[in-house]
Amino acid sequence: MHRSELTVDLGALRRNARTLLRALDGPRLWAVVKANGYGHGAVDVAGAALGAGATALCVATIPEGLALRSEYRTERILVMGPAGSNREVAQAREAGLELAIADGEIPEGVRVHLKLDTGMGRYGLAELPSPPAEVVGLMTHLATADSDPEFAREQLERFRTATAEFSHLTRHAANSAATLRLPESHLDAARCGVALYGLSPFNTDPTADGLEPVLSWQSTLAQVKRLEPGQSTGYGRRFVAAEPTWIGIVPVGYADGFRRDFAGTEVRVAGEPRRVVGTVSMDSFAVELDRELPAGAPVVLLGHGVLAETHAAVAGTINYELVCGIESGPLRARRTVIDA
Repeated sequence: MHRSELTVDLGALRRNARTLLRALDGPRLWAVVKANGYGHGAVDVAGAALGAGATALCVATIPEGLALRSEYRTERILVMGPAGSNREVAQAREAGLELAIADGEIPEGVRVHLKLDTGMGRYGLAELPSPPAEVVGLMTHLATADSDPEFAREQLERFRTATAEFSHLTRHAANSAATLRLPESHLDAARCGVALYGLSPFNTDPTADGLEPVLSWQSTLAQVKRLEPGQSTGYGRRFVAAEPTWIGIVPVGYADGFRRDFAGTEVRVAGEPRRVVGTVSMDSFAVELDRELPAGAPVVLLGHGVLAETHAAVAGTINYELVCGIESGPLRARRTVIDA
């Protein structure tokens, strides 16, 4: 029996794609579906994004690209990470994948995008060589579009200068944050990931940018009990009742992706916000209640007003990490796809 349920709303993803296309106002939208579509299910979200107007899919590895190619036979798929072994490059060539080249030789017979490091300080060429025939795109990666737009603009200026004589090739630099805030970054295409999933690239309320969270996560109360003053719940006695206190035990924990550092965040129990108290265990956590509730009362862990951004602020991390860490499968959460 599943102890929680994940729901992926492809309708919300399509609406987010259209919001991004309106922001781009002409340049193409390329959907980033790496890491299993940020934990949402790459095959499903890829189809929804393409159906809403995206013209290419972006992944991190050749195996991710090959898995999508088995479902999407003709769509453009760009592998943004290192190409890997010669065997993987041969597989990419056979499958018609496009590769981002950040160093080394440009493989023959594969459509490639040369990646220029303009300030990210990760993968990327220090200088742009004269592109051979296999090159179809030029790209860079913005480091601070979500936090320091001036540095992002400096990166863009370096990129524009370096690629000016190759403007006949597809140039792309924008991520979700730049798509929403830096129109000068749009160029020919934008690679959008987090905003497609209705998550804020600024770790604020996504509705401020017209985005709808795609993922929701729900469970139930497995047990309800009353703590008397001085009694505690969970490892380490991190929550000790100062007065008679009802608590509910939710059968989800850090093995499911509800992280240990979520202590203090809020979820919704029977429609009302309730604080997570004590230590989050591997398979359960406790919430403070204002009254006795029945076992089986619904608990919303994410979605329906419970934001990944809020959990991230409590945990001192970002929303990307949270959704990528949620586990589903026959022994954990049931995953349901809807189109609402």
